[in-house]
Amino acid sequence: MFENADLLTAIITPFTADGSAINYAALEKLTNHLLATGTKGFVIGGTTGETPTLSEAEKLELYTRFGKMVGGRVPVIAGAGSNNTQETVDFVQKLGQVPGIDMALVVVPYYNKPNQRGMRAHFQTVADASPLPVMIYNIPGRTGVLMTKETVVDLAQYPNIGGVKQCNTMADFEYIVEHTPADFLVYSGEDAQALFATAVGGNGVISVASHVYGDQIREMLDDLAAGNVQAAGALQRQLTPKMAALFMYPSPSPVKAVLNDQGYEVGTCRLPILPLNAEEKAALYAALGTKEAQA
Repeated sequence: MFENADLLTAIITPFTADGSAINYAALEKLTNHLLATGTKGFVIGGTTGETPTLSEAEKLELYTRFGKMVGGRVPVIAGAGSNNTQETVDFVQKLGQVPGIDMALVVVPYYNKPNQRGMRAHFQTVADASPLPVMIYNIPGRTGVLMTKETVVDLAQYPNIGGVKQCNTMADFEYIVEHTPADFLVYSGEDAQALFATAVGGNGVISVASHVYGDQIREMLDDLAAGNVQAAGALQRQLTPKMAALFMYPSPSPVKAVLNDQGYEVGTCRLPILPLNAEEKAALYAALGTKEAQA
């Protein structure tokens, strides 16, 4: 299922203009665009999807409708985690009834700041209860705690824990690739690591920049696979500052601004994230190196 899924997009959640509802027509249009520009799988309802602002009912409807939109063309991973273990258990059991979802993305508990032993217990408890394989989401910049590489490796041996979305150093990423089973999925969640993560044996990248630069990222990964390392490296060097620019303001406000200007009508962000104002938008396009909407 994930054999050729080197580029996964952490897809945004389009909203109506006032943010009160999910815009499913815009979601379908964007999904088809991403598939046409090199995306080989999706994370729906992740950080980029503004999951903390979605109700449980909204998430379940979003995942159900998205599963139908994708229609089995590529794998789909759905955000299911929280900082409450029992709440996460309850939700993954509901998620397991949603057709078209292949894996549950479960974040390291935030705010509570558990130690490594607590993290292990959390993921083991969720994995035991989940009808779907679990992917660990290790993102210390947002959770306030780092799951160590040793803990990731330890959990990789546990039944029903099938992968990690790793957002930390390349040194930790390499260690995890080296010390986990061959069928354990190891993805970088950092766009700037896309080339390196794939080159050292990871499964690829879970990307935000692919919303805007999917064709270029696809070309870069295809060059790498074909052994055209110099060409792949040149593309990564060109893309890295643009990838950084898409995070110069709280995400996903920059990528939503670009998509709206490109005609995808993905709407606003929900509070506490604000859409870009005119000054921020001008700075974003300057950082992207273009004055045009088609960044």
